[in-house]
Amino acid sequence: MPSGSDAIAQQGASALPTSGPIPVGPSASIVRVRRRRRPSGEAPPLPKQLNTSGRFWVGLALGAGVFLTVVGLTGTPARIMDLVDHAVLEAIATVRTTVLTTLFNAVNDALRPLVVIGWWVAIISQLIWRRWRQLFVLLLAMLLVDNVTRIVLAVLQHPRPFGIEILGRWSDYAMPSRPLAIFAATLIVVCYTMLPAGHYRDLAKWVTAGVLAVAALARLYLAVDAPSDVIVGIIAGVSIPLVCFRLLAPNDVFPVQYSRGRTAHVDLGGRRHDALVSALHDQLGIVVEEIKPFGLEGSGGSTPMRVKVKGDPDTYVFCKLYTATHLRSDRWYKMGRTLMYGRLEDEKAFNTVRRLVQYEDYVLRLMHTARLPVPEPLGIVEITPEREYLLVMGFFDGAVEIGDAEVDQGMIDQGLAIVRRLWEAGLAHRDIKPANLLVRDGRVLVIDSAFAEVRPSPWRQAVDLANMMLVLALRSEPRTVLDRARLQFSDDEIAEAFAATRGLTMPTQLRRMMRQQGRDLHKEFLTLLPARLPPIRIQRWSLRRIGLLVAIIVGAVFAAIIAVSLVRTPLW
Repeated sequence: MPSGSDAIAQQGASALPTSGPIPVGPSASIVRVRRRRRPSGEAPPLPKQLNTSGRFWVGLALGAGVFLTVVGLTGTPARIMDLVDHAVLEAIATVRTTVLTTLFNAVNDALRPLVVIGWWVAIISQLIWRRWRQLFVLLLAMLLVDNVTRIVLAVLQHPRPFGIEILGRWSDYAMPSRPLAIFAATLIVVCYTMLPAGHYRDLAKWVTAGVLAVAALARLYLAVDAPSDVIVGIIAGVSIPLVCFRLLAPNDVFPVQYSRGRTAHVDLGGRRHDALVSALHDQLGIVVEEIKPFGLEGSGGSTPMRVKVKGDPDTYVFCKLYTATHLRSDRWYKMGRTLMYGRLEDEKAFNTVRRLVQYEDYVLRLMHTARLPVPEPLGIVEITPEREYLLVMGFFDGAVEIGDAEVDQGMIDQGLAIVRRLWEAGLAHRDIKPANLLVRDGRVLVIDSAFAEVRPSPWRQAVDLANMMLVLALRSEPRTVLDRARLQFSDDEIAEAFAATRGLTMPTQLRRMMRQQGRDLHKEFLTLLPARLPPIRIQRWSLRRIGLLVAIIVGAVFAAIIAVSLVRTPLW
């Protein structure tokens, strides 16, 4: 006779197959072609680039920087520049009239209020639409323009045009033209934060060029700026925010959109679509016929998609695209967990996107080897080195979420057996919720191993059990789930699970579905348990947690001071 614990383990294992293939993978029907190794030096499928206009403005900025350095060190080019500036301003002064003077003075006076309006509109719109990345880049770009122009003015100390009457208001030294630099930066910031990429943004850029031309002409006519001051100011005002947005908030990762979609989901069309098709063909030998987003509403940490591939017959694979954005989200998530829970949830963030994808692929393979009903791992595809990777796995065609299925006794046993098998394999899923438990032909399947952990703490394993029982009870009865659980787990293990689990440790979707049903399933289970344990403390304090809290408070205060100073003095 086996012991009590052995009998429980045997009952848990009996709910899942122990031999023979697990019918969850499509690899047998996929038609493979010869894989192609990318030669050294060849660009990746989706190279990171500034585009032609970005490189043009970077080149102008570098050229202007070299020129200003030479001027500051030698002074020789400055004399030639002053002669050219004087000749141009003299020619413009010959056409001055009362009407033109009044008009261009109005244009010059309008620059400051236009900057203030554009500045506030851009900031408020980002707050309303919660485009935090664009807001951060906006503040950074304006801060850089503000400080770069101040430093150059202080170093060069270039005087205003001499020998010609100055008709407009001015202050400080001349080069670069600080008003035009900040005005140009504001116009670029408005374009990149308010308008979606495409026709309207392209049109706005042409309008911006026209407005800048009028503003530059006004300041030249009034002789408050010389041509060289105007040119350097516009180059600084355009190139700095343009490069910031192209590198730190690229449109394909942080699109400007007026809908409440998840920011984790990147665009799968255009150049990225072609890169995905090419990379899957070259690196996995898979011929792609169709790529469509799939399950976006249940995914916040990646961009999921269903890919139709050539096969016998044609079949589907499931892919998750990870980018540098998801890496940063993972870091913030883990820092938040540390701040919320302390030592018990202390985790180390991944350093690169490659490591993030490698870990999920590794855990998925462990689960597959442990004969858990998970998708078949098919490999990792590189899209952009260190920035974008695609995790490829089998697709459960025809499966539905367990929250939309009728849960019978057999499915309850399967769900509980999955937790038992995870325990035996030394794993924890850590994100058991209706969206991650699928049902196909009466079989319970598990997806999304992104948060899984190898050799987890007993507390995390206990949380998995409680969340599984709560999910199963959504479409059945707590009494039935508890009775079936006692066949595979001891009363102490079940009591520990519900002592470890409460609101914060339950996935958001699970809590939302319980509220929609108007039920407190956790409380119902507590009233049914044959034995109850005191709640397990989640909050654990440590020096690291205290240090993080202090650092965040200090950083928030410092950021608020910078933001207030920029808002209060956004112009010259």
